Amino acid sequence: MSTFETKSSPTDFDRWLVTELARSGPFTALVVLVTITDSKIVPLCSTYLNVIGSETDWGEVVILFAGAGRDWDGASFYPLTGPAGGPLDNPSARLRLRELEARLDDDLMVLNEGHFFDKWGRRNMIEKVELQ
Repeated sequence: MSTFETKSSPTDFDRWLVTELARSGPFTALVVLVTITDSKIVPLCSTYLNVIGSETDWGEVVILFAGAGRDWDGASFYPLTGPAGGPLDNPSARLRLRELEARLDDDLMVLNEGHFFDKWGRRNMIEKVELQ
């Protein structure tokens, strides 16, 4: 009897991660989790993480985000590298995260400047909706 391990097909996030690492090498990702309703998007929390390889997949990211203790519907990732390449140092990452949060307070469309994914790892985009 043989055992076959089946891995789900790669998500948009998985493909993006491989492409981003090939483009920039290791990087820091600023991350914003949001909740989405029919007429509203609300930023819930933010963090940053250093990405040094593509071994992580969307399923592992979802498990990591479970630690936020919030029900979320989407995540936007903003890859940044330091002046000499590679991930940012912690003080710089914290500063850039605060700057991003301030920009989001002014305009939620900033979510589209990142790489925005829904909770299933599918690429997503925010569109302005006129409320009636």
